[in-house]
Amino acid sequence: MRRIMIADGSDVVRKVGKRILSGLDYLVLEASNSLEALVRCEAELPNVVIVDSTMDGALELIGNIRMLPKGETVRIFYCVVEADLRKMMMGKRAGADDFLLKPFDRKILTSVFANLSIAA
Repeated sequence: MRRIMIADGSDVVRKVGKRILSGLDYLVLEASNSLEALVRCEAELPNVVIVDSTMDGALELIGNIRMLPKGETVRIFYCVVEADLRKMMMGKRAGADDFLLKPFDRKILTSVFANLSIAA
C-alpha cells in the first residue's frame, strides 16, 4: 500500500484529504506542522507528501525531505490557495514536483492520485 502524508495546519483539510485518499487505497499519515511532518518522514518515508504552502516552514520541509536518504524518490505536491506563479516557483525551487490548488475536493484528489496509485 502506498503511503501519503498530508502536512497541513488545518484539521478539516487533513480529515477530508484522509477520507478521500484512504478510499483510493493509500495509507494516509497526517502532520499538523512542518516539524511533525519531518519527524514522521525521518521515521518512515512516505511515497507522496502534500505540503500546504501557508504552513510555517513549508519550503524548508520540502528541502529537508529531499535531503533525507531516498528523499529524492518522494513525490511532493505543494498546495497553494491560488495559482500564484511566484509562490509556485518558490515551491519548485525548494524541490516540489507538482502543485495542488486548495481547497481540494474528491474530484481533484481522485483525478491526481488515482492515476498515481495505478502507476505504483
